[in-house]
Amino acid sequence: MDHVFTPWRYSYLVQPPSAAECVFCAAASAPDGDDSLVIRRWEHNFVLLNLYPYNNGHLLVAPYAHVASPAAATAAQRSEMMEVTAACERALREVYGPEGINLGMNLGRAAGAGVESHYHLHILPRWFGDTNFMTITARARIIPEELQVTRVRLRDALGRAAGPGSGAPRA
Repeated sequence: MDHVFTPWRYSYLVQPPSAAECVFCAAASAPDGDDSLVIRRWEHNFVLLNLYPYNNGHLLVAPYAHVASPAAATAAQRSEMMEVTAACERALREVYGPEGINLGMNLGRAAGAGVESHYHLHILPRWFGDTNFMTITARARIIPEELQVTRVRLRDALGRAAGPGSGAPRA
């Protein structure tokens, strides 16, 4: 088995939890302007871009409710999250044509949750060879598209992917 040492992550592991405002609650309550990372809103959940994406098109689906896990959410919130996730998959395939898509949640600090108190789902488009030497040797990701360009491209595609029968988006 190979081992990859990542000493730069140690400070993250030992730092105390932040008392700052929840980034998801802040995004949920902020207006939808050109500088917003929020792409689309539904009744119980919203879609936003990851501020520190793994790849272009790295989306997050988060409930408006400030809850730590799907077990603490309502059935309606969980059900809608899966419908929103399916729309995100369709939009990502339309815009970026990925060869695969990762879906994932990190529940709790030990699982890698950066925001423990507000669960969210990561949706990442993936391509063969999308990791390279820059990630490994320079600890840097190469993201060729600006977030606001990604936002506009995915906002329009997500509107088409959600379709008319997908539930009313939240105003």
